[in-house]
Amino acid sequence: MNHSRRPTPRQATLQQSSDAPRSMSRLASEVLLAFASDGVLAKHIQGFSARQSQVEMAQIISDAIACKGNAVIEAGTGVGKTFAYLIPAMLSGKQVIVSTGSKNLQEQLFLKDLPALTSMLGIAPKLALLKGRNNYLCQYRLDRQMQEASHIEARLLDDLLKINQWAGMSKDGDIGGLTSVAENSPALPLVVSTKETCLGQRCEFYDACFTRKARNRAMDAKIIVVNHHLFFADSVLKDTGFAELLPDPDVVIFDEAHLLPDICVSYFGQQSSSRTIDDYLQKLLQIYQTELSDTGQIAQFCQRCLAKLSDWHNGLFSIAESDWRVLLGNKSIALASWDLLAELTALQKLLLAHVGRSELLDDIAVKLAELNHKLNQFFQCDNPQAAYSIEFGSRFVMLRISPINIARECQQLFVANTSWIFTSATLQVNRSLAHFAKELGISDAKAHILDSPFDYPRQALFCVPRQLGNVANQQQALKQLVDVCVKAIEAAQGRTFILFTSHKMLEQTAMALRTRTQYPLLVQGQAGKQSLLTKFRQLGNAVLLGTSSFWEGVDVRGKLLSCVIIDKLPFVSPDEPLYRARADNISRQGGDPFTQVSLPQAIIALKQGVGRLIRDEKDCGVLILCDNRIVNRPYGQAFLNSLPPMARTRDLEQALAFLRQIP
Repeated sequence: MNHSRRPTPRQATLQQSSDAPRSMSRLASEVLLAFASDGVLAKHIQGFSARQSQVEMAQIISDAIACKGNAVIEAGTGVGKTFAYLIPAMLSGKQVIVSTGSKNLQEQLFLKDLPALTSMLGIAPKLALLKGRNNYLCQYRLDRQMQEASHIEARLLDDLLKINQWAGMSKDGDIGGLTSVAENSPALPLVVSTKETCLGQRCEFYDACFTRKARNRAMDAKIIVVNHHLFFADSVLKDTGFAELLPDPDVVIFDEAHLLPDICVSYFGQQSSSRTIDDYLQKLLQIYQTELSDTGQIAQFCQRCLAKLSDWHNGLFSIAESDWRVLLGNKSIALASWDLLAELTALQKLLLAHVGRSELLDDIAVKLAELNHKLNQFFQCDNPQAAYSIEFGSRFVMLRISPINIARECQQLFVANTSWIFTSATLQVNRSLAHFAKELGISDAKAHILDSPFDYPRQALFCVPRQLGNVANQQQALKQLVDVCVKAIEAAQGRTFILFTSHKMLEQTAMALRTRTQYPLLVQGQAGKQSLLTKFRQLGNAVLLGTSSFWEGVDVRGKLLSCVIIDKLPFVSPDEPLYRARADNISRQGGDPFTQVSLPQAIIALKQGVGRLIRDEKDCGVLILCDNRIVNRPYGQAFLNSLPPMARTRDLEQALAFLRQIP
């Protein structure tokens, strides 16, 4: 597949001052002036003082933009990377896509940082915020729901009526602006835009379509803010219904770029959910009942498919193995899989006989054929360069085919007529960016490591307690972790994050701590991530326990967070299907899977967790790692070389004393 983008005409900005791309020297000088001691930032931001690393990063990006070059930049916490890439982007006069790892950062850029810089710099480039299609209301789906109002349960109907009222007032249809309905309302999935339900130009609401309008705004903008999932869905899957949502830009800047390898694996691979099978079958039964009641065969075939789907589910859930290659060795699972596909294929052929009688049926017939093709590819399991895995939900399963090497696909995507800039606080492994560049197939980018300006030796103490035992002994590891947590929580007066590599250890630790500390415990799963963080900040003396989602994208500054405890080094499970497939491939080529895959991934993950502690130049705190492999094993030095230069100790009492002196 060729992922290169078509060239598009340049768009004009509103002001003459930024209506043409800058030359290299002119752009560099304008950027330097902005950061100068008497520049616009100093004039508009009280107490502003440019950091050398921030200015250096802005210069690197200016050069990359002016020369159509590529750059990979690790910018440590506190460098100020947001302004370092936004100012060159805005002053360049070029069309720039800024892609972030989260909606929160995406909205911060668009609603706060870009408007502020627009005012300071005295320019007015057109700006656009573009989200994935399921963030926008679909007028067609809402209309269909309202037509079925007499059959809808009262509470659900109340929410639909509120959404309908809001839809008449909303200018952009962004569900994020809908406040009259709860975020978890069951009405929302029924009315948001989806690829599966999009009719494109055939839709009666095409002219008013919020998703189409958002796309048009992006095509006309100079700075377009998106998130990584939308960027790759658009670039790789063409996941719209209107051709691509995104224009062909001059520059793409990826913030939080450490997330890209995992996201690329998802988008360059293939996935399908058994929930989709169930949805199609239920919709066909509804079509039979409402539109095509003379076609009893459709109902019969659907019921047979549902029975086979149930048999298949029961078999999978009884074994609960995530590696499909292992599951294929079970004859009953293999037989149930092909039986299911045979019934779905028979249904697909039956639907062809009724094409033209119902638009909804025609749409499902096309999508069922696509789904059956995906299932056949998954069941065949014949690509040695891919991992085949199953992710188990509460009722349904997700089937994934993941490429073990994404470099080739990325090389086709990151085309030469665009400047590609990758930045994050956590990209380097053992003081090198080679691992990240190799994963994404980036061969011609200039690599730069810009260290944090924070005074880590003074602000932070890193403790690996001397008395720790072997983390492989789970009961021993649990006991020593809880003992350390109790002492640290007391010394820190709450104000602690405890980060885990597994849900099981989190649950066991939470249970043990409930009887051993008087400080409030906030445990992942009790509420949503943002709700827990809000409570943590409000309480002022809380202890938060979380797994992977709390290792990154969490910013708690000042005295509210004094201690971060990590249960063990975050190595991927050797039984994880994608790791197993990558490891086998590397071994066949004579390489070492541990040093080439497992170790680099663990280092970057640990750096993310460590990064929660010091978020500001005034922060102080203690990091405690309850895993002595970092000091006892040869590979531990690679971890230590990659972490910020914190003061270190093996004496837990010294760490506790440091915590007690934090006011």
